[in-house]
Amino acid sequence: MLTAHTIKILQTLDKKKFRQKYNLFLVEGNKIICELFNSNFKIKEIFSTDPQKLDRTDVPITHVSENELKKISFLKNPKDSVALCYLKTEEKFHDQNIQLVLDGIQDPGNLGTIIRLADWFGIEQIICSEDTVDVYNPKVIMSTMGSFTRVNVVYTNLVEYLSKTENVNIGTDMEGENIYTFQKPEKFNLILGNEGNGMRPETEKLLQKSISIPRFGKSQSTESLNVSMAAGIILGQLFSK
Repeated sequence: MLTAHTIKILQTLDKKKFRQKYNLFLVEGNKIICELFNSNFKIKEIFSTDPQKLDRTDVPITHVSENELKKISFLKNPKDSVALCYLKTEEKFHDQNIQLVLDGIQDPGNLGTIIRLADWFGIEQIICSEDTVDVYNPKVIMSTMGSFTRVNVVYTNLVEYLSKTENVNIGTDMEGENIYTFQKPEKFNLILGNEGNGMRPETEKLLQKSISIPRFGKSQSTESLNVSMAAGIILGQLFSK
């Protein structure tokens, strides 16, 4: 049985300041929790309505009722288990040949989808501006479907980073080079901007190349694509070459 104190702590983990205070975050559902077992993430404890399904003896598992699970879950319809995990210690990062760089992405669903895309295309690192939504946000974790365990997400001062990187900085622009004829560099950063405002002017100044996704439809009413949708189209095209 869960104590009122434990429930109270778990319920605060939807907020970044409490995740940092306790150095903990939540992962929900057996499917995603199983991804943790093959990763560098350390599990503190698992709360499950059916511990036998997980079949683990190396991690503390507490049996909880469905009602208790509802109290600690951030989902409308909670799944079978919730894992309490330690935040990863931030380490120094080094340029990878192909990276995604996110400038002020705010929507948790977008970040989660972009992490899944990175995982799908074998991109091992995403570099985020300091105001990009927190990777440990429960909605981000859920929408990655486990991909957060395989993609290194780091937060840094983008202007400082982009001015020093040896990769070619590529951004999206309506006037940029057609993605279907663009020749990708061997080492590059694909920079994606904020959902409403795009990338900051100071980030834009550090671009060396600009690309665009041409519009094929006759209607001009669609102003732009969702950032994660655009990322999928661009990556699909770049990796087909």
